[in-house]
Amino acid sequence: MHTIDIREENKAPLTLNIKFMREEEGIPQKEIAKKLGVSRSTYSLWELELTPIPLKRLVDLCKIYSCSIDYILKLNEIRSYPNMKMDIDYNLYPKRLKEIRKEHKYTQDKIAKILNTDNGVISRYESGKTLILTSFLREYAKIFNISSDYILGKIDEKVKLKELIMN
Repeated sequence: MHTIDIREENKAPLTLNIKFMREEEGIPQKEIAKKLGVSRSTYSLWELELTPIPLKRLVDLCKIYSCSIDYILKLNEIRSYPNMKMDIDYNLYPKRLKEIRKEHKYTQDKIAKILNTDNGVISRYESGKTLILTSFLREYAKIFNISSDYILGKIDEKVKLKELIMN
């Protein structure tokens, strides 16, 4: 079984499209940081992929750029889905995490071992007690080959990830 070391998010940096998107729009870092309510230096660390971006800030970036989480996380090349909601469905995403795991016949223990964490973390994600970490969301989407936007309830259609984009 393949194990991923993401116990501390910054050990497995995410590959993000945020610098590309900001430059494409011609927006200075300082302006994006202000829209996100963070310092320019914090935003810069996310853009340089030196520190992980919290999921709530990632969702805010999606709103700014009108794009999918999958696109920012480089999970696929779909910039925006039809009928995509801008916010996470906090009631639906824990149910989807559990549903997807069970569809693939994974136990909490099995997914916890793959993500190098414990069952309690998976249980808290699936009960909605804890917001899933961005790095865990990305890996979960890759393991089960399913859109992170679907997992989070931003889209209703189960979209498979493109094989070519997955790292």
